[in-house]
Amino acid sequence: MNDTSLHARAALRVDLTGQLALVTGAGSGLGQRFATVLAAAGAKVILCGRRIERLQAVAEHIRADGGQAYVEPLDLRDAASLAERIAGMISAYGAIDILVNNAGIGDTSEAVGMEVEAMDELFATNLRAPFIIASEVARGLMASGRPGRVVNLASVGAVHYSSGMRAAFYCSLKAAVIRMSEALALEWAKQGINVNAIAPGLFETEMTEAHLARYRERMVERMPRKRAGMPEQLDSTLLYLVSPASEFVTGVCIRVDDGQYPR
Repeated sequence: MNDTSLHARAALRVDLTGQLALVTGAGSGLGQRFATVLAAAGAKVILCGRRIERLQAVAEHIRADGGQAYVEPLDLRDAASLAERIAGMISAYGAIDILVNNAGIGDTSEAVGMEVEAMDELFATNLRAPFIIASEVARGLMASGRPGRVVNLASVGAVHYSSGMRAAFYCSLKAAVIRMSEALALEWAKQGINVNAIAPGLFETEMTEAHLARYRERMVERMPRKRAGMPEQLDSTLLYLVSPASEFVTGVCIRVDDGQYPR
């Protein structure tokens, strides 16, 4: 971990003091980055995920830097427990002002080779859980009369696809995440709850690590700048969408891909 989040906060002058944020998939990758960035901007952060050791390590880092973090193990596949778990967090910590629906899993099976079990797991993690969690967070905000920000992680694969990607179902779900964000933004606009999405291109994360290790040259050679993104290059987009500066922005998806893929 590094301290570039502090530079991002200074550059955008974002102050989230007094706000409570929840980040799913906060134990690694982009989720870890998002959690530390929000904490550096002054938010108290609830770290959610399945790997408690990873979450605890992120929480310790945040606390060492003077931030506040709480660890809440959460299995997004367990739909029956999600509403109760989010309600419990709201009861324990207060209304959640910022939700970052970051957690997701990938799959590299061709469409004709996908097993139903794999499809169910992708659906549960990448679409159903974000919908349930966003709805429960919104319920808490409405009950408290507070505005809020929801940021859902989509993917450039939602708007660009090639046969070599071998991720048809994953990309279909990410397209649904964008549409979900648009629909919820309209439902909750009167309550002051902004819902937006970020569609990253190819970034250096735990999810892409294996593919980049095997196919880096082939994957990046065709890109205009011949590079994958680094997690800190999403700092400014995240902070903008959760800050007062984006008060008039809801129901949009910001594509952050360095011009990697055709428009």
